[in-house]
Amino acid sequence: MSERIQKRFAALAAEGRAGFVTYLCAGDPDPETSLALIRGLPGAGVDLIEIGMPFSDPMADGPAIQAGNLRAISGGMTLNGVLELVRRFRQEDQATPVVLMGYYNPVHRMGKDRFIAAAVEAGVDGLIMVDLPPEEDEEFCLPAKAAGLDFIRLATPTTDDRRLPVVLENASGFIYYVSITGITGSAAPVADLVGQAVRRIKSATTLPVAVGFGIRTPEQAAAIARNADAAVVGSALVDLVAANLDENGKARPGLVEAVHGLVRELAAGVRGARA
Repeated sequence: MSERIQKRFAALAAEGRAGFVTYLCAGDPDPETSLALIRGLPGAGVDLIEIGMPFSDPMADGPAIQAGNLRAISGGMTLNGVLELVRRFRQEDQATPVVLMGYYNPVHRMGKDRFIAAAVEAGVDGLIMVDLPPEEDEEFCLPAKAAGLDFIRLATPTTDDRRLPVVLENASGFIYYVSITGITGSAAPVADLVGQAVRRIKSATTLPVAVGFGIRTPEQAAAIARNADAAVVGSALVDLVAANLDENGKARPGLVEAVHGLVRELAAGVRGARA
């Protein structure tokens, strides 16, 4: 397990609370605004940061994150640009874990060995590759783990007891439980069902379980945080970025502050969940 991820979850367990994880798309709406957004997350209460690697066909994502991907690509964000974003973030923050989330096509185009080496050098801690199943672990998962990157697996409501051990076998860092059947941002999770699912996963692994997809309010975040090791919010933040763009798609004054304001509210929900 990545030292930063391991330390962070150990610290959260010692505090007796769940973690708060946020997702933003690298380069959305432009590289400098994106860096300002990401740099401000830890101070607003974020424990782990997920950064989306923009891709033109993000099949697991709903309209909000699809649009964020396209804005980032239109603004010139590339995979090298994502890694540079992490490098610049690491100049000011050596403690907060950073996980890159995305699809294998851009990595394959760069070359997996070159990407893995560059990600480690930039200060990335873990990877979520949405479209690489466990059957393909030798292709990318195992080389990434050998280099010290955590490979975070997705489990879903349709991951049955026969499939779960396959999903868990080479997973590291934490397990990301997708709380709904469908795309990101499309529905709200049901806390009781999430609790049952988290208990089932934790009976089969010692890894922490983070829960995401569909969490939009502090109340929803708190309900998930009572049942999981971390709550993940993405679409609600990407939607707020979109709501603070002008008619030309440029960042309006106050965009960064608006997003960090919502992050603080969500973080307060997570932190108060077990009080």
